[in-house]
Amino acid sequence: MRSFKTVFMRGGTSKGCMFLKEDLPGREQWDDIFVQVMGSPDPKQIDGLGGCVSSNNKIVVVSKSERPGVDVDYIVGQSIVGQARIDYKSNCGNMTAATAPFAVEMGLVENLTEPTTVVHMFNLNTNKYIDVEVPVRDGRFDNEGDCRIAGIDGTAGELKVNFLHPAGAKTGKLFPTDRPREMLEIPGGEIEATILDVSNPIVLVRAADIGLKGTELPAEVDANREAAAKLEAIRGAACVKMGFAHTPEDATQNSPAVPKVGFVTAPVRFADIGGKTVEAEEMDICARVISVFKCHKACPLTSASAISVAAFVPGTLVHELATIKGGTVRVGHPSGVMTMYPYIDDPHKPLHEIEVSGVAVQRTARRIMDGTVYIRR
Repeated sequence: MRSFKTVFMRGGTSKGCMFLKEDLPGREQWDDIFVQVMGSPDPKQIDGLGGCVSSNNKIVVVSKSERPGVDVDYIVGQSIVGQARIDYKSNCGNMTAATAPFAVEMGLVENLTEPTTVVHMFNLNTNKYIDVEVPVRDGRFDNEGDCRIAGIDGTAGELKVNFLHPAGAKTGKLFPTDRPREMLEIPGGEIEATILDVSNPIVLVRAADIGLKGTELPAEVDANREAAAKLEAIRGAACVKMGFAHTPEDATQNSPAVPKVGFVTAPVRFADIGGKTVEAEEMDICARVISVFKCHKACPLTSASAISVAAFVPGTLVHELATIKGGTVRVGHPSGVMTMYPYIDDPHKPLHEIEVSGVAVQRTARRIMDGTVYIRR
């Protein structure tokens, strides 16, 4: 057996294994190690730590940074459920929230200050900078607090995650096609979509245009084969248009995590996955996002970042449907509501001139387990 030190953490509404780069062998061995750690390709992942859905199948590798003003570099791996493969194309916003306290606890951050320390991070998936405000007490991550986020029971210390200059993370452009709306060719005709790249690329469509209400829970979305096929066709068409794949089939096979695809509707009352009623007045937009072929049980943080920016830009489908009342965007999702803080200079400028200095969100994280993970040789 081979063994590696790891910390199993929850970040936001995702969880996975955190590794120090110094504890791992060369990069060429990572995929084989991480696939076994998660118990893939068995979709049940009985022989590993995977949780059978994309949000519970994260790998994060962290190292002390040599970049000026940066504390740590990190890269996120997405274990693909049912496949012996790790995808490194996109960042995970939720696990970004876990990375900052992990870095504090592993001694990678110098000059800690109380009651909070800003951890400066560089994401190697997207080559973007992220600042995370971490509560600190007695030189440790202070995880006692009254911060509550949708989809997680109880309260914890507040982490404020700010994605700095997140536009064009993978494509170099806020709107990769230079338009706020795009007509995509899919089997059966065309569909109108908004394609944008904030922290990670995403393609968004109206729920009504794919025969959905926008209030469906993940199990209902996943069971709707017609809608699932249409959403993957939309994702594939957008993937080709952004240059990540040659064909929609190529997108499904070789780029399952980039872009994400989601559908939105105007604020509407619905029951979340815990049975709690979420009122229309509690949100500004209602969204569902597909992550690696399954409907996310909350909303990926990077997707929520993109949705919040699109809500302010005239011409996008999200702007058409959203009810913005201030500088925040409240995104209704299957687990409740997430409040986003997009920092945009002027959304009325020409698309290529719009500056997004950051998108921040309130998150929590928790160390679940630390120790040694064992795999076969």
